[in-house]
Amino acid sequence: MLRIWLLLLCIGLASCSRVDVQTYSQETPKLDLREFFEGRVEAWGIFQKRSGEVTKRFHVEINGHSEGNRLILDESFTYSDGTRQKRVWTLTPAGPGQWRGTAGDVVGEAQGEVAGNALRWRYVLRLPVDGKEYEVHLDDWMYLMDENTLINRSYMSKFNVEVGQITLFFRKQS
Repeated sequence: MLRIWLLLLCIGLASCSRVDVQTYSQETPKLDLREFFEGRVEAWGIFQKRSGEVTKRFHVEINGHSEGNRLILDESFTYSDGTRQKRVWTLTPAGPGQWRGTAGDVVGEAQGEVAGNALRWRYVLRLPVDGKEYEVHLDDWMYLMDENTLINRSYMSKFNVEVGQITLFFRKQS
């Protein structure tokens, strides 16, 4: 019983250890999601298991455009094993520095907050693995490095236990 309580305590402490996005409120350059993602953006990334092993590499082509106050991100993924995937995000401003988003493989609504050069984006994703589908929580942290470069670090968890990480580099195309 003591082991269970210690495990729960560790999980609880780990889930509380994330930084608040407002920590970056004075950082520059300031991230404007619409400005960065409108037009053509390319991204390159990896997925790492909890052990650190890279199990997937991928490339993403993103075409972004506005429809009224909504920002539409049409994403086309190509994975190192040759598989392809499509995701279309619809992002809507939800107040100063706040965004909401939906996509076909996202459960419910994603919540985002921008401060300074950073975006924290949280959502539940339906993830297909070996013929099964799992709901995993993603905690994305994006940092604008310069006007054309954005770095993303994502923490993927199930039952509040980290199962992997995703690292992505976005480059805005001219």
